[in-house]
Formats: sequence, C-alpha cells, structure tokens
Amino acid sequence: MSQTASDDFGTFDLFAPTPEHQLLAETLREFVAREVEPQASEHDRAERFNHTLFKQAGELGLLGVTLPEEYGGAGLDAVAAVQVLEALSTSDPGFGLAVLAHSILFAQNCYVNGNEEQRERILPKVASGERIGGMCMTEPSVGTDVLGMKSTAVREGDEYVLNGVKTFITNGGIDDETLGDVFIVYARTGDREISSFLVEKGMEGFRLGQKWVDKLGMRASFTAELVFENVRVPAANRLGDEGEGTLHMMRNLEIERLTLAAQATGIAQRALQVMTDYANEREAFGKPLREFGQIQRYIAETFAEWRAARSFVYDTARRIRLDATGQRVDADATKLIAAQVGKRAADAAIQVLGGNGYMGEYVVERLWRDVKLLEIGGGTLEAHHKNLTKDICRDPSLLI
Repeated sequence: MSQTASDDFGTFDLFAPTPEHQLLAETLREFVAREVEPQASEHDRAERFNHTLFKQAGELGLLGVTLPEEYGGAGLDAVAAVQVLEALSTSDPGFGLAVLAHSILFAQNCYVNGNEEQRERILPKVASGERIGGMCMTEPSVGTDVLGMKSTAVREGDEYVLNGVKTFITNGGIDDETLGDVFIVYARTGDREISSFLVEKGMEGFRLGQKWVDKLGMRASFTAELVFENVRVPAANRLGDEGEGTLHMMRNLEIERLTLAAQATGIAQRALQVMTDYANEREAFGKPLREFGQIQRYIAETFAEWRAARSFVYDTARRIRLDATGQRVDADATKLIAAQVGKRAADAAIQVLGGNGYMGEYVVERLWRDVKLLEIGGGTLEAHHKNLTKDICRDPSLLI
C-alpha cells in the first residue's frame, strides 16, 4: 500500500521515495513470497536459523543495504533499511531479526565507527553473507544498565585481553556447534569507560556458551551466550579510540530501534491481512464476520493504528542520519508506539480468528509470539518512557 501526496512539486511516496526504493520494494515482495514465506513455519518449529536463505539475501544485496557500494553494499539509506526489515517481518520476523543483527547491529555499526582497514577487511564478506556478524552488549546480570557491564578488556602491548560473558546474542551461532563469524563486543577499559572491539571466530578463548532454545518467539534466529576467556584481541581490532564505545552504542541504538519498529509494522500488516481475509471468508449466523460490529472494531482500529505507526516510522527514517547521534527522541518514540501496535494487531487477529487464530496454520499465533520481543529487545518500553520523558522535559520545543 502506498501513501502519496500530489502538489506543484509532483508526487511524493513516503514509503518508496525514489526509483531505487521502489525497485527495492519490488525485489522484497518477490523474495518474501518466493523464498521467505514457504520456509517460515518450518524453521520456527525447528528453532533453526536458515543459513541458505541468509546467503540468498546477501546475493540480493539485502544484508548491506545501507553500506556504500565500495564495501559491497547498496549505498542506500535508513528508509531502505526499514523497507527490508518491514517486508521480511510480514512473513518471518525471526529471520528478519537475524538480518537486523547482522546488517544494522554489526555491519552499519562497523562502517560508521570503524577505520578504513577494518571496513575493507570485514564489510564486503559481511554484505555478501559469506560471514555472519552480530553485536555483544547484554550480559547475564546487565541489560538496560549497559554502564554496569562486567566484561573487561585490558591493554597488554599491541593486544587487549578480553574476559566476560555476553548473553541473548542474536547470530551468536549458526547452529549448536558453530559460532558466528565476527562480532562487535563492548567491554570496559576503565572504571566508567567502555570500548568496542571486533572479535572474530578462531580467536583462542572465544567460544559458544549456553544455546538459548525454547524461546517464546523469534525462533528462526539463533540466540546464544558467548564466552570470552583471556581472548587476545589485536589493538587494530578496536573500533575508534578507547572510551568511545558508549558513543558507538548509543549511535547504533537509534537505527536499531527504528528498524525494530519496522519489524513491528510488518507484523501488524500481516496480522491485518490475515484477519481481513478471514472476516471476508468466514460466516456466522448466516452472514460474513465483517458485518459484526465487534469484528469491525478490531479491523478498523488495527488499520488506523498500523497506518499511523507506519507513517511515523517512515517519516523518521526519511529524516534520520545514519552516521550521527542525537536522534534518540524519534527513534525511541517510533519503537515505543510501533511495538505496541504490532502486539495489539497480532492479538486482535487471534481474537477475530477465534480458535483458528490459536493454531499455527493461520500464522498469527507465531506473529503474536514474535512481536513480544519488540517490547523488550533494543530497549524496553520502560526505557523508552524514561528517555522520552527526560528529553521532552529538558526540551519543550519538541512539542511545537
């Protein structure tokens, strides 16, 4: 569905503003229908990451959509990143989360905060899908309070000795035995100082810990604990200067939250499609479900909320700068609203479908399970409440 406005300046499409975005939208529709949808339920049930599908996404340029062309990317913007994550999430949010962790939390992060040698060495193979990346921030005893992390990196000559445990790491492994290939790892290099490092598979002391199975949702992404025991990381693998890790983290969180919001709008769109089709086809008491006021409320309110959230997400994407920070207000606000819209949409779809909605055949129970993570990961709803209230009270001009 497209939103356009015609005036003396021509036609502007918020959801695909350029020919490149329009081509990307077509590519995504075909890829999702042909490759993503047929495998989604199977990989959710098996709690298995689809490595083959991931490589296909790389061949289409979907894994480095925001990276410059010289590093194997498509050279596009935040709107394109939103398009990719929204489209994938209409079908398989778990696979979409794996793509997000790879392309946004790792690749975009590395591009913005890394140096030229790091970009040239790492990014082309990441953009193609040859290497799988992820980001390590959360620890067993530290989530939202990132400054409380316990992992340390101590300088010894031309190396850092890294120790710690990171948990709930998306793309931590490809399967139960195989690590992901490369990660951005945040660790303390001083009392209140965090730095970021590129840690690669094969470094001695770096291994898989607990594999998180039996997750509520997002089961098609592999989630693991990663353990670092006296891992010697070359100083050349540090991103930026010592102590810049917090800035790197905050800068990347803005585009992370925006793309997570896009996942929520994709889930809401699919839930709306399912409940609308069902209301047209199913009859009760001799008439279609769509003619009952209770059902009309679910469909109408879901549609209005989806359109509002989606417009907010794309408008924010249109304005956000991928290489900057200080855009937290809209990034937080889009995820705050979209995550809740996505969950309400999936819940409404189950209610419209009744008993059928509770069954895996109709997809919406999987969407309902998947969308819950978006109220937790990348910043909890409560963290967004705190951030937004702080920012708005400090700068009332945001309300003008």
